[in-house]
Amino acid sequence: MEPTAQNQLRVGVDLGGTKMEAVVLRLSGDSFEVLSRLRRPTERELGYEHIQSALADLVYDTVRQAGLTDMPPIGVGMPGSISRRSGLIKNSNTTCLNGRPFRDDVSAKLGQRVRFANDANCFALAEARFGAGRGHSVVFGVILGTGVGGGLVIPSISGLPDAWDGPQGIAGEWGHVSLDPENGPSCYCGRRGCIETYLSGPALEARYASLRGLAQPLSLRQIVDRRAEDPVAQQVLDAHCQLFGRAIATVINIVDPDLIVMGGGLSHLSWLYQAGATEAAKWVFSDELTTPIVANQLGDSAGVIGAALLP
Repeated sequence: MEPTAQNQLRVGVDLGGTKMEAVVLRLSGDSFEVLSRLRRPTERELGYEHIQSALADLVYDTVRQAGLTDMPPIGVGMPGSISRRSGLIKNSNTTCLNGRPFRDDVSAKLGQRVRFANDANCFALAEARFGAGRGHSVVFGVILGTGVGGGLVIPSISGLPDAWDGPQGIAGEWGHVSLDPENGPSCYCGRRGCIETYLSGPALEARYASLRGLAQPLSLRQIVDRRAEDPVAQQVLDAHCQLFGRAIATVINIVDPDLIVMGGGLSHLSWLYQAGATEAAKWVFSDELTTPIVANQLGDSAGVIGAALLP
């Protein structure tokens, strides 16, 4: 293999709460080639040591499947971030990682320094370079799913898109802006009323179950399917859309990005792109809203592709 080709090989890992996925990419200008890809359960209930060992094993197996003998540079995307002060994980909803030197431990197992970033930053980076945000300078990526996350991408010195972490590693964390710190729902972060407690999939499902007096929540898909004949389902979805508009307007007011790209399970709610934008316009500090709010193009591949772009 020629050295120039070798320099374009990257490993990306998307570490989620239920599954972890690794990919080996060959990057070439504005395109990429997937050489190998593996996915396994995270099994976070087995604890910290299991997760770091399983991630290292997944990387080694994915590299071997690609037919490589040398380990390319590695990037890992995951919920939460790494404290600039201590080097320890913070704000992860895989809570066994919090307060632990996960980056250092994984780097030691893999024999090289690994670059880590928030999973929403990886999503935004991939969409900015290869997906819906291609050609835009400042892209904000939104993840609406089990949680609510965000990632900010700006041009690097080279001109290519790059994820902006911020000095505290929390850039883009709009999901933990509090809408009601006194009386809002409790959040796993320890505060109340975070945007995540209103806009995430579980929050929407819990709201419907509470209004309907259900012992077990219905799935988001079931609630959506009921909206035509169930006014409570429509009420819950309408409220979710209104809150989305109010919440995303805070991002537009502060960042004023060229484009917002949506990912996660709730990004399939088509009305967020029309009615949600209309709601956002009510709260944006301008006489018009010109910010495009669009669906992702890379699907569930965006996170792992973005991780491979980190090194």
